[in-house]
Amino acid sequence: MPFAGFDLTGRVAIILGGTSGIGRALVDGLAEAGADVVASSRRQPEVDATALAIERHGRRTLRLATDVTDRASLEALREAAIEAFGKVDILVNCAGTTRRRPTLEVDEGEWQGILDTNLSGTFRACQVFGAPMLERGYGRIVNIASLASFVGLYEVAAYAASKAGVAALTRALAVEWGSRGVLVNAIAPGVFRTSLNQDLLDSTERGHEFKLRTPLGRFGRVEELAGASVFLASEAASFVNGEVLVVDGGFLASGVNQ
Repeated sequence: MPFAGFDLTGRVAIILGGTSGIGRALVDGLAEAGADVVASSRRQPEVDATALAIERHGRRTLRLATDVTDRASLEALREAAIEAFGKVDILVNCAGTTRRRPTLEVDEGEWQGILDTNLSGTFRACQVFGAPMLERGYGRIVNIASLASFVGLYEVAAYAASKAGVAALTRALAVEWGSRGVLVNAIAPGVFRTSLNQDLLDSTERGHEFKLRTPLGRFGRVEELAGASVFLASEAASFVNGEVLVVDGGFLASGVNQ
């Protein structure tokens, strides 16, 4: 008999950036665990397609596009979810962006744009959805950090700064909100193949180095992150707070691999 602590039946989850890549895999994981899931992003066609997939799991959902740089769109999603389901139990912050460029060539607009999505967007969503969680005395927030939260990655200074900030924000909110029933944690993915990065991973020296430094000797499959999200969203993690759970095939543990 499965361990009941991982069962999300009756829970309502919002996944921002949930229509592609890592976020899309987490949608399937939470829906398979029993949650009703609302996956949102900026593109309405992708929101609609993901909603159909959620309904095929037998779960309820909504079809609303949002932009994490637009607080009003997040507030509209929150109100629609509470009206439809009566509550929001779980928030997963997957929306993110990056651009590789030598740091001296990064203008302030590009720097600010990356931080506004990755860090300030996470902050906005935590505020917007955390408020009703705190009122109810229950919530689970899962942010998406990165290897760059811990180590430097070449020519992605803005991304690294934003993801280090996500890890710090996660810990700060965990300290502030944990005693009020809202647990805040993060997942730090290693190198996972997606449609956006597969050419880089398979055809460049950068991709070769990523694989060389991963002791499992391969890149992750996005569905391998689903278990971490279910765990942190569930009662199995009822005493886990302020944790940045690394799912990286051993990348951060790596020293000499040959």
